[in-house]
This record gives sequence, C-alpha cells and structure tokens, in this order.
Amino acid sequence: MEDDELTRLLTNDRYPRSGRYSARWMVDNAMGPNPVWLAEALTEVMPLEPGMRVLDMGCGKALTSIFLAREFGVRVWATDLWIDPTQNWSRIEEADLRGQVHPVHAEAHALPFEEGFFDVLVSIDAYHYFGTDDLYLGYYARFVKPGGPIGMVVPGLAEEPPSYPPPHLASYWPWEFCSFHSPDWWRRHWEKTGQVTVDLADRLSGGWEDWLRWNDVCDRDFGEPREEAEMLRADAGQLLGFTRMVARRS
Repeated sequence: MEDDELTRLLTNDRYPRSGRYSARWMVDNAMGPNPVWLAEALTEVMPLEPGMRVLDMGCGKALTSIFLAREFGVRVWATDLWIDPTQNWSRIEEADLRGQVHPVHAEAHALPFEEGFFDVLVSIDAYHYFGTDDLYLGYYARFVKPGGPIGMVVPGLAEEPPSYPPPHLASYWPWEFCSFHSPDWWRRHWEKTGQVTVDLADRLSGGWEDWLRWNDVCDRDFGEPREEAEMLRADAGQLLGFTRMVARRS
C-alpha cells in the first residue's frame, strides 16, 4: 500500500498526538494492536511531566517509549524480553532520542532496577502476559516511588464470560485469551494486594473499533488476511476491547 493511503486510513481523530507519527513506521513495527494509540489513551488519564523516569514494561519495538519521550519529555527505560535491545537502539537513534530512551533486555520477574527508581510505571499491550499472577504486582510496584502512578492498557473484556471460550467466539478463541479480563476483574486483582490504590479501571471507548480498523489496514498492507479481524467483526464490541488501569503505589 502507498504511504499516503496508509496515512489516510490510519488518521484517527481520537488520537491527535499519534497522528504526528509515520503510519508506515507504526505498521512496519506492528506486534499487535496499535501501541501508539494505546499509549496516547493511557496518557489522557495519567499525566506525565518532563524529566520523569518511566519504566515502559514490555515495550516491544520501543514505539511507545519513543512516543512517551518525544511527547512528554520523560526519560524512558524501554524494557522487553522478546526484542533485541540492539534493534530497539536503532529505532531510538533514528528518533534522535539517545540519552532519553534506554533499551533494556529483561524478563518481567527479574528486573535490573533499584527499588523506587522510577517515577512512573507503564505497560502497553503487555501486562496481561505476566501480571495475572496474584503475587506479581507486589514485585512490580516496588520499582516506583511510594505514591507513584502505575498504568497499563491491555486487551480485555467487557465482563467475565460465564464459560470459556465464549460461545459466539468459539471458532476464533486461542487459549491464550484466558489472560483477557474486564476492568472490574483487574480492579479486584490489584486492590486485593493492598500494594496500590486504584484510581481508574475502565474500558476504552471505541477500543474494539480502533482494534478492528488497525487490523484491517495492516492485513491489507501485508496482503495476508488474518482471523483476528474476523473475530473482532463477529464480536462487534460485545465482549472484546481494551482495559485501562491507573493506580498509585501505597
């Protein structure tokens, strides 16, 4: 697909900051739903200030880290297990953010940071891979200063279904989707630890439509239709979407 057409299709009025970034850059580095849109959605409810130290946990190809650093003047530790930090460093250099975004290779349960080192913890489309463990938040929260915010956006559900897979999505549902949960589930999951105070647990308005739009455009550009778009179209917002959470370390 021509870059101009890609830009037209991915211009989203819900996310004006994201519109400053190359649609081709976002699509070519895609690893799931558009992470830049999701990062913007999180920062709408979790203000950042210049100079803050931010842990971007599960940053993937560091698109969210670059977005946060450029838009808000924060310093970001772009931390991921799956992506070689050398590759992320190349993207950081291309963005002219040397010294402001630091690529880190680390597993979520073995983070190489001091307790209280960060002002803010964020995780975009990643926390559900490691954070459904009842004990994980107690480990993770120690890396932010007391009172510091912890935010995430993950694929989620409008409510917990009575059975798995949900009948109307049975033909599409991979077993890994058992990590998708509702805002109410995540609120209880975090609050029961006593390690944080939850300020917000909600479902992104129009999230499923943005997810479907992104998938349709990526599939068209790649020339490889995938079942995920069919699944989202079949669900039509009944269950699937994004859960957004903001809390503070107690």
